[in-house]
Amino acid sequence: MRNSSLFFIYITSGIVLLSLLLVHASVSESARQVNLEEKAALVKILKLTDLCLFTEARYTRHLSQADLNTAFQDHPLSLEHFPSGSFTQPPERTGERP
Repeated sequence: MRNSSLFFIYITSGIVLLSLLLVHASVSESARQVNLEEKAALVKILKLTDLCLFTEARYTRHLSQADLNTAFQDHPLSLEHFPSGSFTQPPERTGERP
């Protein structure tokens, strides 16, 4: 078998696999939408707070509840202790205090 034939088989199988993945995603979309609506209703009933993204530091667990200086609680010029702090940005300031 020639190398070009092997390449054609490889490309064709990749296209078939991608097509099957796209068909599966479109078929299961309605089931995922129902599941998402059920989870949203549960969150509303239980009155849950924000999503906990990281488990390392308390100022990265709930970003909306952290103040701006908790990352520097040991020293004002201290470096970030936890890697999750480099993945998030500080919360936007909506209203400045006097």
